[in-house]
Amino acid sequence: AIYHHSLRNQKPYISINCAAIPENLLESELFGHEKGAFTGATLQRIGKFEQCNGGTLFLDEIGDMPLQTQTKILRVLQESEITRVGSNETIKINVRILAASNKQLEQEVALKTFREDLFYRLNVVKIHLPPLRERPEDIPLLIEYFLQKLRKHYPNVKPQSVSKETILILTAHPWPGNIRELENCMHRATVIS
Repeated sequence: AIYHHSLRNQKPYISINCAAIPENLLESELFGHEKGAFTGATLQRIGKFEQCNGGTLFLDEIGDMPLQTQTKILRVLQESEITRVGSNETIKINVRILAASNKQLEQEVALKTFREDLFYRLNVVKIHLPPLRERPEDIPLLIEYFLQKLRKHYPNVKPQSVSKETILILTAHPWPGNIRELENCMHRATVIS
């Protein structure tokens, strides 16, 4: 929503899950690399920062980013420039950063597993999204959203509705896996039905 309702909505939007990429590849994924920068780097590669210049880069699960990479992200935020792995050339960029974490970053800063200076650079506008168990009134809306999504994904199996009784049961569930758990539940119910 932030991206779609912003002045950058005609520019690229790229999302990257920092926890899903091995530590040794994350830097190359973000900053790109030059041919020959490391074993297997047979071509030059443009990184996510450069790809979304002028746009928005969403760093999901930033709390899982290695400290060394955090240092480099801090430099990007301070200087608005990157250097590809294996290069000496700096490239000016203009990228808005959105970041999310399932960790309490304040606690990670206290434990020294997340850089304090990066935390404060990122923490310009903080949006706290409570866990699903604390906002059960959202569950019926999310159920309808997932049904619409599933109707598109499975054109031959059209999930029509969820009974009021089922909605009451789903609303009472604590959802330790939050929205992803609810989405998987809806997906599973669609497949089984």
